[in-house]
Amino acid sequence: MRTSAMALRRTGAKVQKGTIMMWGYGYDGWAWMWVVGSLFVIGVVVLVVVLVRNSTAGTSRGNPPVAMTPTPRQILDERFARGELTTDEYRERVETLGGTP
Repeated sequence: MRTSAMALRRTGAKVQKGTIMMWGYGYDGWAWMWVVGSLFVIGVVVLVVVLVRNSTAGTSRGNPPVAMTPTPRQILDERFARGELTTDEYRERVETLGGTP
């Protein structure tokens, strides 16, 4: 502590009793360190929670993802559009399904 006081005297700074270690600020700086440290920890926790929730989306929360399975009519329409069925076959099968062509 003597060398710090000597260094301050050499530079012309005022030396007050009890303020050499904190350079005149006292212990007020510690409060800011607690606030910033707490905010950092909270931010890290929130980031981890968001990442975990997004990586497991749709697996165990809410409704399970619905697979888009085509209806029989959609399959029939696609086959007709590709030319796999003639017009008569298409109409017959649509009527069998209970619809109108």
